[in-house]
Amino acid sequence: MNAPTYDTERTAHLDTAGTGRMPDGVRAVLAACTARDDRFGSRALAEHLGAVLHTEVHERIGALLGVPAGDTVLATGAAEAFDAFVRAAELGPGDRIWTTPYEGVARLSTLCALRDRTRCRLEVVPLRADGDLDLDWMRARIDEDVALVSVVHVSSACGTVSPVEQVGRLLAPHRARYAVDASHSVGQLPLDAARTGAHLVTADGWRFLRGPQSVGFAYAAPGVWSGRPPAPAPAAVAALNAALAHHGAAVRLPYEDLLPRLRAAVERTPGTELVQAGREQAGMLAFRHGEVPAALIRRGLARRGVVLWKTVAQENPLHPAARDGAPAVRASVHRDNSAQDVDRFEQALREVLREEREARRERGHAGAAASGAVWAAAGGDGFGAPSPYRAAPVRRGHLTLHRAT
Repeated sequence: MNAPTYDTERTAHLDTAGTGRMPDGVRAVLAACTARDDRFGSRALAEHLGAVLHTEVHERIGALLGVPAGDTVLATGAAEAFDAFVRAAELGPGDRIWTTPYEGVARLSTLCALRDRTRCRLEVVPLRADGDLDLDWMRARIDEDVALVSVVHVSSACGTVSPVEQVGRLLAPHRARYAVDASHSVGQLPLDAARTGAHLVTADGWRFLRGPQSVGFAYAAPGVWSGRPPAPAPAAVAALNAALAHHGAAVRLPYEDLLPRLRAAVERTPGTELVQAGREQAGMLAFRHGEVPAALIRRGLARRGVVLWKTVAQENPLHPAARDGAPAVRASVHRDNSAQDVDRFEQALREVLREEREARRERGHAGAAASGAVWAAAGGDGFGAPSPYRAAPVRRGHLTLHRAT
């Protein structure tokens, strides 16, 4: 079955955390540079874009992160920049690495490879009961054996905001190198890299900054990084430069935070449950329904012109929501969204759930024994009971972590 297509002017795009919609001006720059590359080659394009590639884009990144332009580097993405940084790290069996339950699978894989190569220990900072990082745990256990600490500023799982500046102050007197993943915060939250005390800050350009795919950047404090990540294509860098300029102009305009409205829309929908996200949340949320699988919800919304993301446990394998292996639906909002987008989402979500309920009833009348048994056990009108779709816990023997007690 062919995937449906939609008029982008009529689509409620609630997946900026996955891929932001490029502004028209950014898309025009990307198209023009790609055409020039196709006609004259990448070397000629790089010469044509000399000032943009070597000066202008770095000045914009420096202004965004509050750091000198000369301390910024371009990469094909945040994960690639982090990998280049970690590959240069010299650790040994007595060293420890700290990560968090909010770490994404790409950075976590890099940390596991570093652990396996150096025989160091990889420890997971626990969460408090409210879902925030346990800073008291960190204070009680920090010593000179902790060589590297990796913290996600905004979790891609559900938008939890971590206190990266507090973590930086806690680590400052100690040896540890401090790396912050800002992939889901730059473009929606202000981030002063100098105030975080981080030695490395990495980010993607295609999420809340709404630039093109396959381009990101990093700030590296002087003297802590000798390597270089893979370089992005010149056309992508030019488009990122345009996206940074667009963002700089947009942040000066009035903006309504639509996340509370989005959260209320989910909470009003019977049978849904929000994924716990700590005390502070930005830009996105994740939810599940008691009976309808996340894949059916996402596809049903897409048919109605509402774009969201289906999350799976493998994307954030340490997150509490990944423990039962059940996928969730993630919605994200940005300044290019409107209140009408959220209202349209709520209406479409209710339609999808109603459609699925009617389909279950029809299958029950048709004598589908398994489906009918599930529906009968739920009491007919008990839509929203504990989900029969919940998967058993997934074993991941290849990802063994040392969790301190």
